[in-house]
Amino acid sequence: MIDYDARSEGKGDKCLWTDKSYRDFILRIDWRLKKDPGFVHRVAMIGPDGNTKKGPDGKEETVEIEDVDSGIYLRGSDKSQVNIWMWPVGSGEVYGYRTDSKMPPDVRAGVTPKKNADRPRGEWNTFEITMKGDRLSVKLNGEEVIQNARLPGVPKQGPIALQHHGSFDVKTGKWTGPPSLVQFRNISIKELKGGTLYDRK
Repeated sequence: MIDYDARSEGKGDKCLWTDKSYRDFILRIDWRLKKDPGFVHRVAMIGPDGNTKKGPDGKEETVEIEDVDSGIYLRGSDKSQVNIWMWPVGSGEVYGYRTDSKMPPDVRAGVTPKKNADRPRGEWNTFEITMKGDRLSVKLNGEEVIQNARLPGVPKQGPIALQHHGSFDVKTGKWTGPPSLVQFRNISIKELKGGTLYDRK
C-alpha cells in the first residue's frame, strides 16, 4: 500500500511517477481518502454540462466542504488528470479539460462525471481507467462515470503519476490547500495493442 504523507517537506514535484511511458492501457487502482482533518473551503456545484450551476440570482452556487485532493495523471500530463476529491460532482472528473473555456461544449460535458459514485470517506474505492487514442473512460466502483470522453491534444504516450496535492504551513499549523490525504493499493496496468485512431476535430 502507498500511504501519502500530505505534510511532506520535499521540494519540487512530489507526485509518484512510473518509469515507463504508456500509450493505450487499462489502469485499475484502489484508493481511499483518509479521515484526517482536511482543508475547509467553498467549492462550485457543477452541472452535467461541466459549467458551474447558478442560482435564481445569477450567482454561482457553492457549498462548503472539508476537502482532500489527489488524482491520477495520464500520459505525463496534469491536464489529463482523473480527479480524486470531495467535490459534490464526484471523483473521475478531468479538471484540466472541464475548466478549459477553449474546449468545445461536448468535451467539457464529456469529462464531467455522470454520477457521484464515491464511497464514504475512509472506505476503499476502485478506479478502472481506460485510455485508447484520445478517448477516456472511467469506471468508479463499477459505475461508468466518464464514457468515451474526447481529450483533444492529449499526448500520445507518457508516464502515469499519482498526484501529491497541497502542503502544510508549519508556522500557521494549517493546510495551504486541499491535501493529499490518500492511500493507494492493488495497482495494475494492462497495455492495449494496435489499431488506435486519434480524433482530429
